[in-house]
Amino acid sequence: MSQDFQNQIVLESTFLQRKVWIDILLPASYFDSVQYYPVLWLNDGQDLAALDLKKSIATLCEQKKMQEILVVAIHNPYNRLQEYGVAGIPDYMNRGNKATEYTKFVLEELQKFIRSKYRCRMEAESNVFAGCSLGGLSAMDIVWNNPTVFGKVGVFSGSFWWRSKAFDAAHPDDYRILQDKIALDSKKEGLKFWFQAGTQDETSDRNHNQIIDAIDDTWDVIEILETKGYKMPTDIRYVEVQEGKHDQATWAKIFPNFLEWAFKL
Repeated sequence: MSQDFQNQIVLESTFLQRKVWIDILLPASYFDSVQYYPVLWLNDGQDLAALDLKKSIATLCEQKKMQEILVVAIHNPYNRLQEYGVAGIPDYMNRGNKATEYTKFVLEELQKFIRSKYRCRMEAESNVFAGCSLGGLSAMDIVWNNPTVFGKVGVFSGSFWWRSKAFDAAHPDDYRILQDKIALDSKKEGLKFWFQAGTQDETSDRNHNQIIDAIDDTWDVIEILETKGYKMPTDIRYVEVQEGKHDQATWAKIFPNFLEWAFKL
């Protein structure tokens, strides 16, 4: 069994005022069945090959460690600094100022089109959003804001440093947009979270606690989620990759762990 059918479509987005390239991966059984499939929605879909996703899915399906799935990989090689982020709250350099429009594109244009053309399961727990780096921040924000649409999120080396004000040495951990947003919100019932960080994601340690920011920021998100009532490991999974870097090679190696968690048989 393999995830060997790939199709590319182009959508003209009214919200983003541009064309968006989308790669669609269908399971091998798709054309021989009437089954409806869970969906993985993926930011930075242009990295699909570098993440070795087709091979990982095929291997796990052959080993009966995951369900067959449909993958919707959303390309964004040129506009990610503006379209990824936290919807409605640009960072201190006005990056992420189109995150609201990107969310609307996903929900009102992309999902509508995909669900009209492909046999997708509709329930939230069968719709999983994932992303790496800034794409991970975007995925987390979209899922958090839409818990009736998506039930799980995967964040690889998430850009949880995203700030509303420039760095202030006197308040090194203040003004982080996503952390502040989640802290103010109530619990979103049913959501599940998978986080990954690598010990070599970066070298920055802005609060001088001997923990790099990529790990520190991720744990701060987890701890805030725990205050809302989410539990590890039932609701939250954290994977720390020793010598893991901020690159596709690291994320590709750990992607099977995420897939098995998200779509376990």
